[in-house]
Amino acid sequence: MSMHSSLKAATRITVKRNVLKRYERIDLMKKKKTWKDGDRAFGLPKMKPPV
Repeated sequence: MSMHSSLKAATRITVKRNVLKRYERIDLMKKKKTWKDGDRAFGLPKMKPPV
């Protein structure tokens, strides 16, 4: 019996994403020193993941 296609998707998690999630963008901005404590987390610039 073959495996259902919805169960196979869990093994292919290494899909390249185009844009980072909000918490990942904040972490990246903290590393680049462009994030200050107290800044709002809304309206952040979209950033591509580091290669």
